[in-house]
Amino acid sequence: MSFLHKARQQKFLSTSLLLFTLSIGILIGTLVNTGVRAEKGQTAAPDATPLVIPSAKQMSNEFTKLAKALEPSVVHITTDYAPKPQETARRRRPSEDEDDEEGDLLRRFFGAPRQGMPTPRFRREASGSGVIVDKNGYIITNHHVIENADHIRVKLHGDTKEYKAKLIGSDIETDIAVIKIDAAGKALNAAKVGNSDGVQVGDWAVAIGSPFGFEATVTAGIVSALARDVSGAQQFQRFIQTDAAINPGNSGGPLLNISGEVIGINTAIATQNGGYQGIGFALPVNQAARVYNQIIKNGKVTRGSIGVGWQKYEKQSEVLKAMGATSGVLVDSVAKGGPAEKAGLKPEDIIVALNGKPVKDGDDLVSRVSEMPVGTDANITVDRQGKKMDFSLKIMDREEVFADDPRFSRNKRLDAPERTPDGGSQQAKFGISIRALTEAEREGLPTESKAGLLVTQVIADSFADEIGLLEKDVIVSINRQPVNSLDDVKKVQASLKPGDPVAFRILRPLGIGARGARAQYQSQILAGTLPNE
Repeated sequence: MSFLHKARQQKFLSTSLLLFTLSIGILIGTLVNTGVRAEKGQTAAPDATPLVIPSAKQMSNEFTKLAKALEPSVVHITTDYAPKPQETARRRRPSEDEDDEEGDLLRRFFGAPRQGMPTPRFRREASGSGVIVDKNGYIITNHHVIENADHIRVKLHGDTKEYKAKLIGSDIETDIAVIKIDAAGKALNAAKVGNSDGVQVGDWAVAIGSPFGFEATVTAGIVSALARDVSGAQQFQRFIQTDAAINPGNSGGPLLNISGEVIGINTAIATQNGGYQGIGFALPVNQAARVYNQIIKNGKVTRGSIGVGWQKYEKQSEVLKAMGATSGVLVDSVAKGGPAEKAGLKPEDIIVALNGKPVKDGDDLVSRVSEMPVGTDANITVDRQGKKMDFSLKIMDREEVFADDPRFSRNKRLDAPERTPDGGSQQAKFGISIRALTEAEREGLPTESKAGLLVTQVIADSFADEIGLLEKDVIVSINRQPVNSLDDVKKVQASLKPGDPVAFRILRPLGIGARGARAQYQSQILAGTLPNE
């Protein structure tokens, strides 16, 4: 091989090696440069460090422990009912040539009712909360949660099934109701009941319920006040006030202390917009428990009475001082036939002690007497014109003592079939609840009519409903027979049979007159033929 050929070959190899090295360098540079550009394109903050999620760790405290323990004891309650005719304005029937677009729409979707069939009423729903207090399925809630309900359904925490509930009994005056479910062998968690007498202002308070339908909602706050007397509340409602958030739907749920014990039943809120504003009210559980115990025993609440009336004076201490006393209850009236009258008490007596224990005021007296069993012997100490006197009497059922007072007596319903004393055919059914008029209501009637019976309920699709009777109507006569008592109505019923014509003469309130003026009433005759049964 010549020298020249070797030189050329060596130069070629050198050039090839140089080109290969250069190519490798360009390739590496391109890759590095491309990677840098790609990295810059995937992040908006190149100097930020990605976040790393740590392993899950539960930060337990007293509130979380309480929530876990009590949520299974709190239930969500839904009810439905068919509204009574008087709950919505009665619509006049359109004439044949009038355009009835709304009625036509309803007929297209739901079908026109057959001739003679009642127009369907669309059901309404309501909801609230409750707390299981017995593993056998007994639940405490508010009366207003289940009031007028045709069906009551209960959902347990973590369970999608709805359980039908049975109403055991309720008490309007404390707004407490007891319902029961059959959970078909499912283990139920009963909440632990505390003692509300030990609650103090400033204690932690926790509410659990279903506000606005959001189940198992837990809120916390403190006890803001005790024995709160709220405007519009019933006589036995002296509330625990709290700033734990309570909203519509919390009704009937428990208010708990920090130990997880039930200290109250959430009942009401003070609000200007319908929602939470920092003030909620719960009935003390001690009061709720007394009502519950009576309901599961008797199905109702019976309260004792001595048969006296009293008033709350704005300057109570000054009134008592003027009467020669420093504390007690000034008797305003004595019920006829009641224990006080039989024992010899009189108006203007001042009750200063019950069974030897001083009486602070009227609420104190009512609270203590109402809890005494009917038939219990009691000793009443009074101040009569500066002289102390003792009277012995027996506690009576308040409903019997004040039978004509609508605040205490249950309405007398005339919607159940009855039989005549000789076992004959059924009496006519009207489908109404009525009660006697109070003296004040009688005085408000037109001067030519001072008698009658007040209609307190009209049963849907009943005879009374069909002829147009409404709540608050005053029935003056039936078939020209004056009626002033339940017995008067029963006598008329006993004389009627299916297919007979019946005419009610009523007074219907039209409104309230100017200050000091008598309420306005319109006299009407409502008539119809009793249906064949």
